[in-house]
Amino acid sequence: MSVFAPGDLIDGRYRIVERIARGGMATVFEAEDTRLDRHVALKVMHPALAADETYVTRFGREARASARLSHPNIVAVHDQGEDDGRLFLVMELVRGRTLRQVLDEDGALSPRATLDIAAPLADALAAAHAAGLIHRDIKPENVIIREDGVVKVTDFGLARAVTSETATSATDTLLGTVSYLSPEQVEQGRADARSDIYAAGLVIFEMLTGTKAFTGDNPMYVAYQHVHGGVPAPSTRVDGVPAALDSLVEITTSRDPMERPVDGNALAHLIRSTRTRLSSEELDDRPRTAAETRAYTQDHTQVIARRMDEDVERGPGDTPVAPLVVRQSGAVVPPEDLPQKLPTARRRRGRGLLVALLATLLLAGGAAAGWYFLYGPGSPTVVPTLADLSYDEAVTELEAAELTPARQDVYDETIPVDHVVSVQPLPGQELSRGSEVTVRVSQGPERYAVPTLVDTPAEGAAAALEENRLTLGEQSEAFSETVPAGTIIAISPEAGEQLKRGDPVDIVVSKGREPIAVPSVAGRTVEEATAAIEGQELTAAVADARYHDSVPEGHVIAQDPAEGTLFRGDTVTITPSLGPELVTVPNVVGKQIQEATRTLEALGLKVEVERIAGGFFGSVRYQSEAPDSQVRKGSTITLSIV
Repeated sequence: MSVFAPGDLIDGRYRIVERIARGGMATVFEAEDTRLDRHVALKVMHPALAADETYVTRFGREARASARLSHPNIVAVHDQGEDDGRLFLVMELVRGRTLRQVLDEDGALSPRATLDIAAPLADALAAAHAAGLIHRDIKPENVIIREDGVVKVTDFGLARAVTSETATSATDTLLGTVSYLSPEQVEQGRADARSDIYAAGLVIFEMLTGTKAFTGDNPMYVAYQHVHGGVPAPSTRVDGVPAALDSLVEITTSRDPMERPVDGNALAHLIRSTRTRLSSEELDDRPRTAAETRAYTQDHTQVIARRMDEDVERGPGDTPVAPLVVRQSGAVVPPEDLPQKLPTARRRRGRGLLVALLATLLLAGGAAAGWYFLYGPGSPTVVPTLADLSYDEAVTELEAAELTPARQDVYDETIPVDHVVSVQPLPGQELSRGSEVTVRVSQGPERYAVPTLVDTPAEGAAAALEENRLTLGEQSEAFSETVPAGTIIAISPEAGEQLKRGDPVDIVVSKGREPIAVPSVAGRTVEEATAAIEGQELTAAVADARYHDSVPEGHVIAQDPAEGTLFRGDTVTITPSLGPELVTVPNVVGKQIQEATRTLEALGLKVEVERIAGGFFGSVRYQSEAPDSQVRKGSTITLSIV
């Protein structure tokens, strides 16, 4: 049962596209890394294995060790994690065929193709062994031939993390694994770099013959053959396998680990040395598969009659044999179309001259061909090792090997600028002189400058970043007094900084001017009101003071605006109070009531009349407020009339 389905998002980052394969330990999916916008291979371990705490611990340790390996022939490990209890590895997605698929579809390979695959396999093992990591599960299923021909080795470190359950399962995966176990793994349960060499030797055997060295229905029987049987020579399975390749398989699959190459680096040297011992014809002579070989060896032997010359004496009962002449198309030439015979003596002289001429031509042609193919332009040469060299040094090496360099600039995180990253064909591969070798040269890390986005519309940010191979990160908003709404006011990282492909750039978008609530300051002192207004980053303006009957002097009577919102720096006008308006009470005693009333009312005072003894004379005898006293405007003055 698949643990994930297309569309599922793993670890908040990897979206499942489709399932690629299912094995004994894990299911492999193609997934999209939504953060870096690239497709990866997501290997999810089966729940039964993930439930074992010991396995989980070792799996994490080995995954980290694998991630440290960086080699062009090793499938890169990008990430490792857990999602809802399900362990997963994120690896480089390699599009191509596994070596198992190649063998199933194409059968046994030619020696050249075998060595072209075995050499990078050994290089991958050399890198792993140098890092202190043993693969433990080398087999055709773990060797991938990319669409462009590059060989990739996968599943580094996974076999080490497998528990004893693998050795007791009777699955196809187990049979494939058991088929490549070294004798020391079967007998003692231990493995080192030479165990990987043993498995690689079995893979070479299978490429040469199209069949496994040991097979059987019972895994224990297969394991028994590793310990007691000894790997047969490939030539015993397939006719025509060169002795040098028999020797290569014999050395790499020796039952005694001490007799094998010590590690992947030694294996790589042995493979390339073996190539130099093979001729071009031997390298390109594709072996027959085992089935074809059996059919070939069972063919009946055909006796070819020797052509009888007419000069040979025959008995009277002998039947003369006419020479059989076949055209290039395969049709037999009728006897009547053959040229008439010359007299015997003349024929013999002509034949002698012809033989001498042919011998001379053959000698000359052989010498010329020998020079051409052994020392001249047609002789083979080997792609030199160019690792750690500058491009100019690589050109010198290639020209010395009579090969033509073709430069291809690529980005690389670790190789210095203008130094060789890799070559194609791979080092050690045999080519004709003058052949072209692609040299991939480092341009240094792939970096892209952050474009200038400040003061540009936010809606165009994603497209501008995409043009620079970057992505839009987090978006936030902020008020700005100077930048219109919808315009970018800040970015992080800043413009001009160098980022990796796909890295995010965060932006801050303007919301326009910030509205500010108008504070209510009525009734406060002018000083308090001014401080409250300016504290809101508004401007306080003071209008002319006015008299007010209820608001004390120096306090705010009113403000404009009284409520709502303004923008930073806008003005709030306040009107202070002068307090109540006072008037001086005049002396109206002795005046007639009408005149006294007019005088007081003219000053904004109110008048009440009190009559004494009927107020017959109508004159003011007494006033309630003393003359020259101060009273509020509008106050009431009581007049006593007599």
